[in-house]
Amino acid sequence: MDVSEREELSTPIEYEPVSVKDVLIEMKDTAELLIDLSYSAVLHQSQELAAEVLRLEQRMDLLELRAQMSLLMAARNPSDAEQLAPVLGIVTATDQISDAAGDIAKIVLEEIGLPEAMRSALPEAVETLLRGVVDAESGYAGRTLGEIDLESQTGIRVIALRRGDEWLLNPGRETTIEIDDIALLRGPESEIGPVYEQLTGTDYEPVPVEPTEMADLERAVDAIVQMKNLSELGVDLAYSSVLFDDAELAEEVSNLEIEVDNLESRFEAWVLQAAATTDDPVRLRGLIHLGTSTEMISDAALDISEGVLRDIDVHPVVQLAVQESDEILTRAEVAAGSALDGTAITGGVVDADVTMSVIAIRRPDEGWLLVGDADAELRGGDIVIGKGTRSTAEQFDELARS
Repeated sequence: MDVSEREELSTPIEYEPVSVKDVLIEMKDTAELLIDLSYSAVLHQSQELAAEVLRLEQRMDLLELRAQMSLLMAARNPSDAEQLAPVLGIVTATDQISDAAGDIAKIVLEEIGLPEAMRSALPEAVETLLRGVVDAESGYAGRTLGEIDLESQTGIRVIALRRGDEWLLNPGRETTIEIDDIALLRGPESEIGPVYEQLTGTDYEPVPVEPTEMADLERAVDAIVQMKNLSELGVDLAYSSVLFDDAELAEEVSNLEIEVDNLESRFEAWVLQAAATTDDPVRLRGLIHLGTSTEMISDAALDISEGVLRDIDVHPVVQLAVQESDEILTRAEVAAGSALDGTAITGGVVDADVTMSVIAIRRPDEGWLLVGDADAELRGGDIVIGKGTRSTAEQFDELARS
């Protein structure tokens, strides 16, 4: 632990009235950003991104303490304690996700060791995420995201801004980019270079990718990519299961956790096999750390949904948080012969008269298929995880059943 971390821990924190709803929403958004940042730090071997992870991890610790204080103050009787216990579990599990992301970042900061060949598998699995400091001469400085309209023109999104110690998560069209802001950009590798250069005034130099001829290592990397994607999906589903008190979504979180456990077992075997054929097995230490931390994220997702699985009523504070969510995740089972049986999915969008995006499919005989931007076809018996509005979710479920 360095001096700045010790100073952060020694700073006194006193109780102050805060909205538990707002804290929960910020913790959720922070956890999702932490997962993105930590894996991107590993992918790009970026100490700057890894340092941002540790800053956010410290922020999460503060949010956790504030949430715990507020929840303790809110419990007035046994009935309150019963309803608030799952919320306290959500707070603790979210902090566990933060800790796991911090451990992933330390693979880079502490140079634990990671094979260069890992990057040859990852670029197709994740979008590029970069950190840049807004230059005084940047054409973006002093303008809103709506004015710049980056996403529609380039596909690049500003997913967060740090302004000193203040974090702006999920910035909107009215958010202004200011000089010296730390901007986190995410998008296609082919487009992100020019945007980064315009933002920072410095050249973008992507990290070169080294191919590998180690079959066991390739399998291990493929497994960790799948574990990462499934864990991220598990976190999304876990929060949604709580926010909408949806036992079916919570059950899918449990199914995902089992799949991640199975993948980790195979992953460990492949790493050990790869270690036997490499001249420097110490290089593989980082992969072991990465696998352990990824599995911790999956376990934390299951902890978040535990209250729903145990059929404990959702506390009103969580229901308040749901009212601010325009987009929801939903689960639907495609019946054989239904309107969706045999329907094509292109780029995650279903070829049907409903604006619902499919993000994952669980197939009884094949396991999980993460759709994302890939093409697929729905089949009878598929369990489909989709994203859309409440009304489109109802329409989608009707098409899946009839």
